[in-house]
Amino acid sequence: MYKSILLAGILFFSSCRATTYYIVRHAEKESSTTMTQTTMSSNTMTSDVPLSEAGKQRAEALKDMLQKENIRHIFSTNYIRTKSTAQPLADAIDVPIEIYDQKDASFAAKLKSMNGNVLIVGHSNTVDDLVNELTGKKELSDLPDSAFGDLFIVKKKGRHFTFERKHFGQ
Repeated sequence: MYKSILLAGILFFSSCRATTYYIVRHAEKESSTTMTQTTMSSNTMTSDVPLSEAGKQRAEALKDMLQKENIRHIFSTNYIRTKSTAQPLADAIDVPIEIYDQKDASFAAKLKSMNGNVLIVGHSNTVDDLVNELTGKKELSDLPDSAFGDLFIVKKKGRHFTFERKHFGQ
């Protein structure tokens, strides 16, 4: 009898555990027209550009905002700007950045099965998809290219998801 009650209690409390997903678009990136010849030759254009100075400051602001939020996992797409947005927090809390493929249809399901708070850094046209998949509702549409500093917070408690929007940085 005692074991049954203990097992029921463990199952109840584990189902009440909350997981919070912090989802952001990468910080401001350097424009290809302002990059120097040492970082990009005139013959090779790339969309994988680093953060601008404003972007580096915003990445620091993200770190300042989230470093006490008990983040256990950090995911980023495999681009310089997304990894650079996550790196200050990863360094501060000693959590490695895991690369994810924004085209992977099973990524949201993977996130839903995880325990522990998570930071996900994506892009203006993928952040909305992830938020909508996690919440099961149409919370967002594609972000404008000029939108930086939005922090989308999805909290999971049991099977219930809530959504909140905050801002970080200047």
